[in-house]
Amino acid sequence: MASSITNFTDEARIALDTLSGRAAGLFSPSLRLGVTGLSRAGKTVFISALVHNLIHGGRLPLFQAQKSGRIARAFLEEQPDDAVPRFQYEDHVAALVNDRVWPDSTRAISELRLTIEYESASGWNRLFSAGKLSIDIVDYPGEWLLDLPLLGKSFADFSREAVELAALPVRSDLSQAWRETASAIDPDADADEMTARRLAESFAAFLKACKLDDRALSTLPPGRFLMPGDLEGSPALTFAPLMTLSKGRPRSGSLQAMMERRYEAYKTHVVKPFFREHITRLDRQIVLIDAMQALNAGPAAMADLERAVTEILSCFRPGRGNFLTDFFSRRIDRILVAATKADHLHHESHDRLQAIVRRLTDRAVARANFSGAAVDVVAMAAIRSTREGTVKQGRETLPVIIGTPLKGEKINGETFDGKTETAIFPGDLPEKVDAVFDTSGSPPDSTEPAIRFVRFRPPKLERTAEGVTLSLPHIRLDRALQFLIGDHLA
Repeated sequence: MASSITNFTDEARIALDTLSGRAAGLFSPSLRLGVTGLSRAGKTVFISALVHNLIHGGRLPLFQAQKSGRIARAFLEEQPDDAVPRFQYEDHVAALVNDRVWPDSTRAISELRLTIEYESASGWNRLFSAGKLSIDIVDYPGEWLLDLPLLGKSFADFSREAVELAALPVRSDLSQAWRETASAIDPDADADEMTARRLAESFAAFLKACKLDDRALSTLPPGRFLMPGDLEGSPALTFAPLMTLSKGRPRSGSLQAMMERRYEAYKTHVVKPFFREHITRLDRQIVLIDAMQALNAGPAAMADLERAVTEILSCFRPGRGNFLTDFFSRRIDRILVAATKADHLHHESHDRLQAIVRRLTDRAVARANFSGAAVDVVAMAAIRSTREGTVKQGRETLPVIIGTPLKGEKINGETFDGKTETAIFPGDLPEKVDAVFDTSGSPPDSTEPAIRFVRFRPPKLERTAEGVTLSLPHIRLDRALQFLIGDHLA
């Protein structure tokens, strides 16, 4: 997929950009880590927790460089890209630690440079390495990544696929208003701004409805319709797929011609620069997914999440280069797919959550014809907002999670006030992985308890006797760090 969405000119510019970056890296080694995921998967929380734990010497037993005491210090530096907004780490940590609220989610691309001074475990490496690595963390919305496949699709392809998705049972009621509006449109009619606007707004409303909790759907391009940023109201976002298309080339000045032109402008001026300036410069990548939300919504949401992960993986440039090719082309040689919010389940279900994500990822990798890079999965919580316990229910002892649900969260008819700590039995994930992807419509196994999923406030951090705030607690953040950057600190 990645190779089909660039031309010779694009590749030449990418090669020049890579050569320039590699030349600078000869004297100051750096690693570009991409962090993406669909909305509410926890990108902002992941980056904040990663940086906070490294700077404050957090408890990271599976991160070998930290465990062995070889990290001298970690600190923030100025990022190399002046035109990219800085990831506001300090503001996000203040929200988490002081106010115990989750920071605002990712709305646009941002960047942060974290530098680690360390001692190599190898005496040979200590002779030739400066013992300093800069990690440029690039945070970007997964919704934007789902736009990249559009670069290889015509407006007709885009329209056909959009209509097919809109007709699926899980989407048909949500798309009814848009489909009724679009069905009444004559593609050969004269171009009209108000008609284009009405279609675009109707289609965007359909996409936003698909994203809500009760459906939790993931494959929703164009991504900027959900997160327009500074493009809101621009002609580049005032287009929509059409239900019917003209045979052959559309008439000049027709509505279809207008829609095609704006669709191509969207690809040229929005999607392609994002790919060339950011995605092609990455060395490592983590894809965060909120599998819990999709599990709650049912098999159709899980199938759609699998479709989205397939689309995302197809956009990367995987593989391992050599000494010569690395100067002209970056390849992502490690990708981690992480199911977040593992703290919403008891640890006894973590292996099942990981197995579900493994199945989802393996199928996505196969469908995307993805090879040449190491791909791993993990069930994690970048910030652990609960602790575990047990409660007696008659003669039965149930494993529970204990935390403070967010204000307004509901379970079994009870609405939480955002202040009271509560013990919740979240239920168990199915033992059979295939069950969560089965869209055949068969009723669920009655022996499997329902998952009770609520959102919790960030934890109240522990303090030492001297009043020093400890690092943010987590589940398997250390394992994620070891896979993503551990080899560069060996």
